[in-house]
Parts: sequence; structure tokens; C-alpha cells
Amino acid sequence: MSKSKGPWITRFSIRLFTVVFGILIFWLLGFLVEDIESIQGPQYEPIEARHLDRTLIANETAQDKKIEELTRQIDNLKASQELIGASSQNLQQTINQLLELQKLGIEKNIAFSDKEQANVTSSLNLFLENQKKYQELNQQLSLLLRQKQDLETEKQSLQNQIENQRKPAREEFERLSEKHRLKLAFLQLAVLLPLLGVAAFLFIRKRSGIYYPLYLAFGCATLLKIGFVIHEYFPSKYIKYVLIIALLLAVGWMLVYFIRTIAFPKVQWLLKQYREAYEIFLCPVCEYPIRSGPRRFLFWTRRSIKKLAVPAEPGNQEEPYTCPSCGTILFEGCPSCNKIRHALLPHCSHCGVEKTIAAARGIGKG
Repeated sequence: MSKSKGPWITRFSIRLFTVVFGILIFWLLGFLVEDIESIQGPQYEPIEARHLDRTLIANETAQDKKIEELTRQIDNLKASQELIGASSQNLQQTINQLLELQKLGIEKNIAFSDKEQANVTSSLNLFLENQKKYQELNQQLSLLLRQKQDLETEKQSLQNQIENQRKPAREEFERLSEKHRLKLAFLQLAVLLPLLGVAAFLFIRKRSGIYYPLYLAFGCATLLKIGFVIHEYFPSKYIKYVLIIALLLAVGWMLVYFIRTIAFPKVQWLLKQYREAYEIFLCPVCEYPIRSGPRRFLFWTRRSIKKLAVPAEPGNQEEPYTCPSCGTILFEGCPSCNKIRHALLPHCSHCGVEKTIAAARGIGKG
């Protein structure tokens, strides 16, 4: 017997909850994958410690401290130079003003007092002393800068030696990290692939069952999660081969499925095709027009059947009919009520008696 499709709201709910179920399965598999990803991988610091010379590291640290101390001393000397430079500039301005006053006094025959002369002499001596200090600070600053440059040169040499030792450490870390990534990938696939196998088994074996949407959602969610894992962990040059092989298998399976559907059609699939063919009055096997009754002198196709005007024939009697193209019996007498019924459909339209439709009567011979 045919299965009831149910109301549209029920069919819509089944499709909706199938999608929701698939999303929840994908979410659950995501948690499982994240737990596997949380497995700790190699640490760089212990690997680097095994490759680096501790003496070089200690020397580099000592050089950093010396450079830092020299930098502080240089900054202090520069600050002192700035103060002395500002003081010398003020003294120079004062001396210039005093000399200008002395010049004006000479022009006006005004004698310059001893006190004023002493101020000029004192300011000049202080200016010369500041200049001497400035030169001494400049020499100290030059010496410290040379020492800093020497230390930086030595530090650069140490850094080059340390960098040469870090290269094998980084190479080992990258090698171990890649190995760890592959380990995570195989662990995740070791969990997901069996689940996909179970989903595929249920999908193939139970696709005609009532719980088919559950198996479909489970399989799609698992397959999608496997695709994300492969894309994350495997290089793109390998992914293209995996993808093309998967597509070849999928397309090949679908091609074989449809070929077997045509060669060995199932009753349910045949009945659907028969119903559609009877509705448009075409032979279900060869699609030749069923010219019986008022349609025996008409011509139509799948597209023009809806526009076809069928003439009325009063008193027209139904009669058995065989397709003149392929010889398939399309209408026959019912053994129960002796009225004309569809030969390729399971129930008589008059009395409802059921007959068995054999799968061997498919369109494969057409």
C-alpha cells in the first residue's frame, strides 16, 4: 500500500528538524574535535634550551646590562652638557651687555668702575670655565659612545652565534609541530571516519525506512566536519587529490545507482512514473500517446497536453488498450468487477481491488 505523505505542516516540520538535527550533530562533532585539538604539542623553550650555549646567553645578558649602564651615563652627560650650554649662553649674553655698556661709557668719557670691571672679568672667567667643563664632558661622552659601539659590535657577534644555534632548534620545533598536527588529524579522522561509515551504512540500508531523515542529517554533518578537518590539517596540494577522488567516488556511485534504477527499477519508482504518464496520456514505457476514446484522432506532447481540447463523445465505452508502439497493455479488464482498469497501477478505479505490479515490467525494455 502507498504511504501517506501527511499534511504539509508535518512534512515541513520533518525537513526543518532534519536540518536542526544535522546542525546539532555538527556542533557535537565540533566539541569532539576541539577536545582532540586540546592535546598539548611540543614546547619551543625546552627545545631551544637544548640547542643554545648557556655561556653565550649569559654573555649576551651581561652585554645588555653594560650597554644599558653606558646608555644611562651618556644620557646623564648629555643632560649636564645641556645645563652647561644654557649657563654659557646666559653668561655670554651678560658679557656682551657689560661690554656694550663699557663701550658706551668710553664714547661718553664715563669711566668704568672697578666693580663693573670685576663683574666683566668674573663673568668671562666663569664662561671660560664652563667651556672647559663642556669640552671635558664632550670628551667623556665621546669615550662612552665608543665603548657603547664596541659593546654593540660584540653583542651583534654574540647574536649571530646564538641565531646560528637557534636555526636547528626552530627546525626541530617545526618538525615536531608538523608531526603533532598530523597526529591530531589522524586522531580526529579515526573518530570521524567510523561515524561516517556507520552513517553511510544506515543511509544505504535504511533509506526506505521511516527514520531516513535522521540518517541523512547524521551523514551530512559528519561528512562536512571531515571536510573541515582535511582542509585544516592537510596541505592544499593533497586536498585537491582527496577532493577529486571523493567526487569521483560520489559521481560514480550516483551513476551506478541511476543505471541500476533504469535497468532494475523498483516498484515504488515505477508506480510514480506510471502515475505521471497516465495523467498526461502517454505510454509509461515508450511515451507514445494513448489514443483511446475521444483522443484516438488527436496528437499531443508533454507540453501541449494541457492546451489540448478533447471532443465530447456521448455514450463512449471504455475498452482494453494496448500501446501500438511497444505492445504494453495499458488498460485491461478487472477480474473482480469486469470493468476497464489501468493495467500498470495497483488498484482498480471502480472496485479498488489490488493487483501486484512486478518490478520486471520497468522501462528497461523501452
